[in-house]
Amino acid sequence: MDRSLGRDSGTNPGSYVDKSRVLDVRPLRCIEPVFPTSNYAPFLPPQAPGSFVCPGPAGPFPPPVSSFYPYFVPPEALKFPEQSPQTPIRPRSQNLHLGINTPPISVAVPINTYRAQETTEEENGGSGSSRRTSIKKSSTSYGVGDENGHDGQIQTSPYLSSFSMHVAETKDGSKGEKKRGRPPKKAKGSPVRISSPNVDTDAVAENILNSSAAMVFDTFRRADGDPESVAYILRLYDLLRWKITQIEESKEPVPGVTRRPDLRSGTILMNKGIRTNVKKRIGPVPGVQVGDLFFVRMELCLIGLHAPIMAGIDYMGLRLSQDEEPVAVSIVSSGGYEDNMEDGDALIYSGQGGNVYRKTKEVTDQKGGNIYRKTKEVTDQKLERGNLALEKSASRGNEIRVIRGIKDVANPTGKVYVYDGLYKIQESWVDRGKSGCNVFKYKLVRLPGQPEAFTLWKSIQQWRDSTASRDGVILPDLTSGAESFPVSLVNNVDSEKGPAHFTYVTTLSCSHPVNPPEPGAGCSCTDGCQPGNLNCPCIQKNGGFLPYTSVGVLINRISMIYECGVSCRCLPSCRNRLSQNGLKVRLEVFKTKDRGWGLRSWDPIRSGGFICEYTGEMIDRSELDKLRVENEDEYVFDATRTYQPLEVLPGDCEGVRDVPFPLIISSRATGNVARFMNHSCSPNVSWQLVTRAHSSMLDVHVVFYALRHIPPLTELTYDYGTVQPENEGQRQKVCLCGSSKCRGYFY
Repeated sequence: MDRSLGRDSGTNPGSYVDKSRVLDVRPLRCIEPVFPTSNYAPFLPPQAPGSFVCPGPAGPFPPPVSSFYPYFVPPEALKFPEQSPQTPIRPRSQNLHLGINTPPISVAVPINTYRAQETTEEENGGSGSSRRTSIKKSSTSYGVGDENGHDGQIQTSPYLSSFSMHVAETKDGSKGEKKRGRPPKKAKGSPVRISSPNVDTDAVAENILNSSAAMVFDTFRRADGDPESVAYILRLYDLLRWKITQIEESKEPVPGVTRRPDLRSGTILMNKGIRTNVKKRIGPVPGVQVGDLFFVRMELCLIGLHAPIMAGIDYMGLRLSQDEEPVAVSIVSSGGYEDNMEDGDALIYSGQGGNVYRKTKEVTDQKGGNIYRKTKEVTDQKLERGNLALEKSASRGNEIRVIRGIKDVANPTGKVYVYDGLYKIQESWVDRGKSGCNVFKYKLVRLPGQPEAFTLWKSIQQWRDSTASRDGVILPDLTSGAESFPVSLVNNVDSEKGPAHFTYVTTLSCSHPVNPPEPGAGCSCTDGCQPGNLNCPCIQKNGGFLPYTSVGVLINRISMIYECGVSCRCLPSCRNRLSQNGLKVRLEVFKTKDRGWGLRSWDPIRSGGFICEYTGEMIDRSELDKLRVENEDEYVFDATRTYQPLEVLPGDCEGVRDVPFPLIISSRATGNVARFMNHSCSPNVSWQLVTRAHSSMLDVHVVFYALRHIPPLTELTYDYGTVQPENEGQRQKVCLCGSSKCRGYFY
């Protein structure tokens, strides 16, 4: 293309040119500029001799030059679209200095135009050899982690406007590799999934946000958080994530597609501006406490604790006089690199980079499809990006937030992320890694005076492994083997040897059976109730969805949960029997400083996780009145009381529960660990009515679930509620819960 478009370039403006006839092609930098004429660009000021203007691909062009394929733009396309707040466009005047009058370009790109590609470098904090998928759009990186803590990577600018994240990969269980484009084989005899095609995930998410008394996240609240806003965001994120999971599970799986409810729900909140601590900062994050735990990397991003959802190093630019240099603000150490996490007060952190993944063609199958194998090449790490930020932080001595990823005991394939507080880099060096390549190493030391976090986890693990003894143990198991996990009795406060004698039972006894309002027909799901099977009567009673996730989290907080029971043919391991198989976490009864005996857990508990059932003997109102006269009503659960709203979110029970009959349980003589849960005006546990399929009686139970993520050795509490107006003369006790919302008393 030397000063022309080829031999046959004499085409009319607006016509296409046959590319096959274009000759003498040269790089664009060799093309001489086209000089505009005065009558063709009347809007331009007089040009000095030798000045020129380069037209854009869409023109306008001086005669006889015309647009050529693929840059031909029809005349109607040059019309300016009507501007809207959702579609920012470039003003026409911005291009006047170029001598062209081009239509504005929208920055909104449909999500289906992003192309998933493999990243060439593994970021720190990942899962080692797992495949990474990135959506390349801008330099702003938001990594991703699935609901169990598995890491991937997404890059988007700044968030995906409509998230339907599908990764077209499936795992080959035999070799641990992933292959593309091969649908998984359906096992013989697998249940037929009957899904409802009318459920719109986006509409459900929008309905949740619209129906909630949404907290207003204005400019100030997004910039700086507080405990209330942080708790609200995490609670709302959990609700959205599990609702989307519930819907996606009920749909027929698409071959080669991995759904990511964790990413989709996080993106919805980001696009709505429901996030906080957006402004990066050095040091503590408002509203976040040392020891707080998280089960998904997206949670760290939503509350501003660690912005990248994949990368292990978060950094910001710090301006010094005329220059700006990067400094690290937080790191996530989750076992992806050669980190040394043995010391509770120090951490040897490995830099990022050095792992390059290349895809090579391995073989061509009989159908003509190519099978590729991903190979890992290890190179020396470079002093750039996060590594450079850590090096600058070492010289400046600024504080760095440390989040440690720990194996989830309840879910071996997942991780729990614990905020371990502020550290400083003591020294840095270059070491030879296991692969023989250079790796940057940074020794971080924890600042003194902070609450225990990771060190507490290490102590609990030593108790569990019997490598260290638990101080103050009175009884190693007060259940005498009745529970699936031992429940220790601990007193580190005084010399009391234990609570008053009672008989430990794991069931609820009823001396006056109540007839069911309708027969409790059970299901015939011999392989367990499966999501989306609308023929299952137990699923039908729960509104068409299973009330629990695959990791044992309660999704629906409704008046009554319907579980499978004695009338059902499913196995005891059925997902819809969550509350019937004993404890899922290791609990201990301990002596508090001023509120008698309390209950706490050695293990972290997810928001919505099952804790225990309230067992004992079901009594009537007259028996309760007799216990009150004798001041023996300490261990009584009364479901007829009024309860304050738990949260400002939809689906939370409030007011008078829809109890089918006056449900009152006494655990004074017989009971279980639930009898030791103390009252709080800001509880972290709530109770839920659960009925189990039974054909001859109404089988109702009171079950406790976590309201939010609960760190280990945090006391478990629930709201005892307030009595009905006719019983306001009932004996009150001074409340010592210490909450900012404390009512000052409880019944």
